[in-house]
Order: sequence, then structure tokens, then C-alpha cells
Amino acid sequence: MANDSLAKLFQKLAFYLEMDGVPFKPQAYQKVSLIIETLENDIEEIYKKEKRKGLMKIAGVGEGIADKIEEFLKTGKIKEIEKYEKKYPIKLEELMEVEGIGPKTIKVLYQKLKIKNLKELEKAALQKKIRNLEGFGEKSEKNILEAIDFLKRSKGRFLLSDAYYLAEKITSELQKIKEIDKIIACGSLRRMKETIGDIDLLATIKPAFVKNSESKKKIMDVFVNLNGVIKIWDYGLTKSSVRFSKGIDADLRVVESNEFGSALQYFTGSKEHNIALRKIAIDKNLKLNEYGLFKGKTRIAGENEEEIYKILGLSYIEPEIRENRGEIELSSKNKLPKIIGYNDIKGDLHSHSNWDGGANSIEEMAETGIKIGYQYLGISDHTKFLRIEHGLDEKQLLEQQKEIQKLNSKFKIQNSKFQILHGCETNILNDGRVDIDDKVLKQLDYVIAGVHSNMKMSKEEMTERIIKAIKNPNVDIISHPTGRLINRRDEYLIDFDKILRAAKEYGVALEINSFPERLDLKDLNIRKAIENGVKLVINTDSHHLDQFCFMKFGIAQARRGWATKDDIINSWPIEKLKNFFSSKKE
Repeated sequence: MANDSLAKLFQKLAFYLEMDGVPFKPQAYQKVSLIIETLENDIEEIYKKEKRKGLMKIAGVGEGIADKIEEFLKTGKIKEIEKYEKKYPIKLEELMEVEGIGPKTIKVLYQKLKIKNLKELEKAALQKKIRNLEGFGEKSEKNILEAIDFLKRSKGRFLLSDAYYLAEKITSELQKIKEIDKIIACGSLRRMKETIGDIDLLATIKPAFVKNSESKKKIMDVFVNLNGVIKIWDYGLTKSSVRFSKGIDADLRVVESNEFGSALQYFTGSKEHNIALRKIAIDKNLKLNEYGLFKGKTRIAGENEEEIYKILGLSYIEPEIRENRGEIELSSKNKLPKIIGYNDIKGDLHSHSNWDGGANSIEEMAETGIKIGYQYLGISDHTKFLRIEHGLDEKQLLEQQKEIQKLNSKFKIQNSKFQILHGCETNILNDGRVDIDDKVLKQLDYVIAGVHSNMKMSKEEMTERIIKAIKNPNVDIISHPTGRLINRRDEYLIDFDKILRAAKEYGVALEINSFPERLDLKDLNIRKAIENGVKLVINTDSHHLDQFCFMKFGIAQARRGWATKDDIINSWPIEKLKNFFSSKKE
């Protein structure tokens, strides 16, 4: 839990520093915030074992940041943040969530209109007070109101990654209890939906302890007293509910072993999928509920999910596609597609090195790719239009190419079949051109193009902007194609059908961006792309080694969109992938 708290505090400090116009430091705190958030080990444990020496081993942590981590671990506070809280008595966490509102904007709004929170911001915008400030206008005011409305609609939903990692911590703690046999997260988390309302956990007790009521009490006592629990909603021997410091609620149910499969199926959902299954059961004179599948009063299935589906005349349906969107009909005919597996990806084509402000060198990124088991890793740093990300120009890209060639020679000598592919993430300018000369792009293994600015264009303009980039013979992939940020920013206006037709015609793949705030494309758009014969690529957009772990979220999104290995170009061997890129240029 310390990792989460520190990540938020450093993000907050970065915001305050930028409000005050402090150079360089904001970027350092933003970077270390992301690193700590995705750190595999608990920072408290690192400090207990190795003190400051251990902290200094964390990427991005220098003397100054180590001081603050140490201060927080000892006192639970960071004095510099408290100083800023007195200087700017505003609800920063609320205002930071509003898309398009940056640190300097918040400072102006506070100094000129005394706006301290979301409610006051909305009131000022509705009263048309913001448009009169220097540097603002009617359009800015309208964008603020739209962003606030989007926040309201997203309230109460958490990013998949937040729920996933919290559930992982809970289950790893509960698995230490000798009485527990099985424990698993179900609900929308098991279906890997992009946002989660709460966490549903299901457990069974080992046969030797089943008749001992003290066993259930022990399990529930551990659950309600877990680190990070701030409120207990309900406490019982078969079900307890708590709230964690992140604001996420979690339920734990303990069921009998012969009910585990039926309970898992029932609590996984979706509601619509379950209603359709119950209807099939009724048509067969059976009854299906969380306790089992019954014929009269006799339970004929319930220990595992597979037997329930089998008796209902269905092949097993993976949790990610249980949305009643045609999966039951295809299952009854044994015609469900074999969706891509979590171990099917052969490489990541969207990763950033320290050439453009990422945390790690190309060699470090590549070595991590080898450890993961990838056959290839694509380095695709930002290009020159994105100055804030230290984007590379043509000369720097050619210099980077030489470094990658040297590293590939080194890996070849080590008898490694692994290969670094050289790409870049160019910026699609307002008129659809990309910001790197075609002569240089032609020399790269592949090219990603993405929209990173001016996202409020009309539907027609944005559609044509992206299509023009797709038509560029050197562009192979469109990154985060709809521009959304989950719980923060809606998709920009585009004619997605037109973009799909262009992508198909010009042989361009659309990205499924695995970064938890993006998961762009969404599942319905993935399915639509597949139906139109458009190829896809699952990338992490990693700016740090620890972010490679986000790949599972992109794969989950692809599975929810019914993607197979054939649909995903980075599940292909390297030669087939290279042929895909070269055929576009031809």
C-alpha cells in the first residue's frame, strides 16, 4: 500500500512544482511516480532490508527522492507537500482529474477566481466567468464543462489495473492461510473489463478443515484486518465486505467445494450471459444457480465450470467473452474462435528508451524482453514534435539506428535468436502529415504514427487526419487509435468505419494499447476491426521496464474483442512480421 500512497504523493508534488514553474523536478517526480506505482516489490520491505541503499537501486530515485521516501516511511508525511498545501489550499486531487486542466491553469483559476475544488470550477464555468480570463475563452470553458461531465459519468469505476493488483495482493495474503484450498477473483475483474466497480473473491476450505467453524472465522479475521482496509461493511463466516484505502470495495465469499464451479460461474457473470444460461437450463428442465446445476432436487454439476457448460450442451466459454454477444450461440455449435492466449505474444513493438525520456537504456529494455521470453522488441521513441517527451529528430533516429545495429550484433554473438527492431512513434500533425522525413522513415524496420495534440477537431477533420497518415507508405501502425483516457477523457470524434476501410486497404495495423489508462482500442472496436479484416498489434507503450507487465491487460482487451493469434501481428514469428511491414512499403 505504501507504493500506491507514494506514487500519488509524488504525482501531487510534481503538479505543485510545475504550478510554481520549477524546472526539471516535475518530470523527475512524474517519472518516479510511475516507476513506484508499477514496482513489483513493496517499498517498505525494500527499505526494511536495505535502508537507503535499497531505495537508491530503484530506477529514477536519487538522493533527494530517497530523502522523501525515507521521510514518508518514517512519518507518513512529506513536509514539502504540506508546505504547498498551505500555499495552495485547494483540492488538488479533484482538479487534477479534469482532462485539459494543467498545473498552470489550476494556479491561474485559484489566483484569479479563488477556485479550490471541482464544484467551484463547474460553477465558475456555468456562470461564464472562465472565458474572460487571459489565455482562456468560450471554447476552453466548454471543454472544462465537458471534462467535468465525463468525470461524473465515470465516478465509482476503477481502472482494471488498480483492481487487478489489489486483488493479487489480497489473494497472495489469503493463500498463506493453511485452511484455504482455492481462492480466485471473479466478477468483472475475472472478465477483465476495462473498469471495475468492486472486487469479488471466492474461496473454498480444504476438506480437513471444512467442519471446523473456527477455520472460516480465521479466514474472515485475516481478510477484514488486511493492510489497507479502512472500513468493514459486513462480517460473517461465509461472506465479508471491506473497503480499501484506494476506495475499492472487496467481498470475500467462502463456499463448499462442490459449489465452487457453479458459484464461480454465477459470480463471474455477466448478468446477461447468466440469464441466457439459466434460460437454456430451464428449457432442459434443469435449474442453474450459484449452488449448482440441479435436476429436481439433485445437484448434477457444480464442482467446476466446465461440467456446467457441458451438461447445458455448450463448449467452455472463456470468462472475457461472457457478455451475451453471440458467444452462447457459437458455443452451442462448437464454433467459438480460439482467442489469443496470455502467452502467445512474441514481442512488444511500442516501447520507449532513455533516448526520449524513458527510464531505461535500449540494452536494458532488450535484456528484459529476453527474460520475458520475447523473440523481438521494438524500440519506438517519440519524434521531434513532442518536445516535452524529448522527441527525436531525423539525425538522432539515424544515430539510434547505429546503436541498435551494434546491440543486435552483440546478441547474435551471444547466440541469441532475439532481435531489436527499430521503429519510432511519429506524430500525426493537424494536416495528416507525420513529423519525420520519409527518407528516414523508410530506413526503419517499422513506423508507428499517433495523434498527440489538438484532439478537439471535428469528426470529419480528425478522420481525414488519421486516414492521411494511414496512406503514408512508411506508416505501419496507428497507436492508441481513438485517443481515450479511461475515466478522464472520451474518444475523439472519428468515423471509425472509414478508418477501418483505410487501414484494410493500405495494410496498416491498429494498436491495442495496453497502458491501463488507455486500453485503446476498446473491445467492441477490436471486434469490429477483426470483422473488417484489419490486423491488430498489442503493445505496452512502456516507458520503464516494470511497465512491460501491462501486456496482460492488452491481451485481455484483445480476448474481449474475440481476437485470435492470426489477428495480432506481434503473435507472429519475426519473419512473418517483417513481411507484413515490407508489403506495406511495396
